[in-house]
Amino acid sequence: MASFEDESSPWARAFAADVAGLRSEGVTYADSAAFLRALVRKGSLRFTDVCDRPRRFFLAHRLLARLAPEHGPGFWIRFTVQYNLFAGTIVALGGDAQLAELEEMQSGGVLGCFCLTERLAGVNSGLVVHTVAEWDPDLSSFIIDSPTDGAYKNWISQGLTAEKAVCVADLRVGGRSHGPHAFLVDLRDATTGALLPGVEVGDMGRKTTGVDLDNAWVRFDRLRVGADRLLNRYGEVVNGEYVAKQKGTRTMDMIGQRLYTGRVAVAQAALTFSRRLFADARAYSDAKMCVMRGDRPALTDVPQLRALYDEAEARLTRLDAFVAAREGELCECLVERRIPPEALTRAVAVCKIRAVETSVELCHRLKQEVGSYALMDGTGFQHCDFLQCCKFAEGDSRILSQKLARDAFAAFAKNKGNPPGEWSRAELDACARVLAATRKAAGRGASKTEAWDEAWRDVYDLADAVCDRVCGAEPRGGAGRAKL
Repeated sequence: MASFEDESSPWARAFAADVAGLRSEGVTYADSAAFLRALVRKGSLRFTDVCDRPRRFFLAHRLLARLAPEHGPGFWIRFTVQYNLFAGTIVALGGDAQLAELEEMQSGGVLGCFCLTERLAGVNSGLVVHTVAEWDPDLSSFIIDSPTDGAYKNWISQGLTAEKAVCVADLRVGGRSHGPHAFLVDLRDATTGALLPGVEVGDMGRKTTGVDLDNAWVRFDRLRVGADRLLNRYGEVVNGEYVAKQKGTRTMDMIGQRLYTGRVAVAQAALTFSRRLFADARAYSDAKMCVMRGDRPALTDVPQLRALYDEAEARLTRLDAFVAAREGELCECLVERRIPPEALTRAVAVCKIRAVETSVELCHRLKQEVGSYALMDGTGFQHCDFLQCCKFAEGDSRILSQKLARDAFAAFAKNKGNPPGEWSRAELDACARVLAATRKAAGRGASKTEAWDEAWRDVYDLADAVCDRVCGAEPRGGAGRAKL
């Protein structure tokens, strides 16, 4: 069982103090990167805590999310890229020597980025990797290359300031592909800070939010790296041959672990942001007097606003409980270094979808009810695009919904309309509508993709029905129902 850590613990108070000095005005991405370097060196959160103390890892993300209404999404994203995507991948996939190197990076305040997403495989495309890592047997090294413009790594957070990267590339040995693998590579010279030959980066351009975060495209032009740069806990090249070191465990599955931890962290961040926004708005409306309202003059007592406060509290509380239960289950998997079961990965996807979409909905409705207050700088509404970032972080919500629907429809079709387990009537009805729509489209000569796209409304209805069932399931350990 993962150890418990709450917001009243000495560690939590110390970490909150560590990040309290984060400025919100006039912060450049260089300033933000420097703040993170200092935080990394201090070591209050260790890179290895994602597996050694996962409760602490998640709590750190929640504590930072409380600052998002003041600071926007930039530093929170920078932090989770550093600790979850970059360091967390090394923890999950690295061998002993690479883990020792990670300790050196922490003491040195080294920043890293996570080079996965590519230009032609963005957040709406699922996981596609065209970057290549070709084994060179003559020099016993890898050549990492972006063979086309579409293979450039895209929207890489911290990509302009990081010295190192975890690069995900298609590993090829003797012309044979072994699928996506992760490599720990240097982007810059450790002495001069200059980009290494074979690495090119560029700014993604001006953004409307998170301007304190550098987002880059990264191109690899036949970058040669040593054999020891392949994160090798589960696979490596031995005597010119690729060797899987643990039967039944794919490297890509372990890379996916970072997406699971990230989805829980993103879900909690969205809920934390929403709670802070509602709390600040409530404090304002409690004090805002309306002289025409007689004996109940506070703006809070306007019936539609009070009803929204009550509704938001109930929905956010239920979601908090559901996500917290999934965090507990995931923490056990992290501590035990095992891949989460299918039911948990599905529930983690639901966490992310429902927490973010509910937060977007409630915060938008709140904005409509508090008038000009929502237009004022410093109220938190100016940073509501934090939730937009949450929508596409760690797996776009639409892609996750599509996967939920595809998996459910496949089970429905395989079992001829009687899938195993307790399905809701809404799921069965949605599956039947998808089946009818796809058959109709196929009858007109549409491809499978075209037929699925034509049924898109029913597909998303199916995904919603799956979310409803999963959220209403009894959490493990009998902790009570969390139906939304």
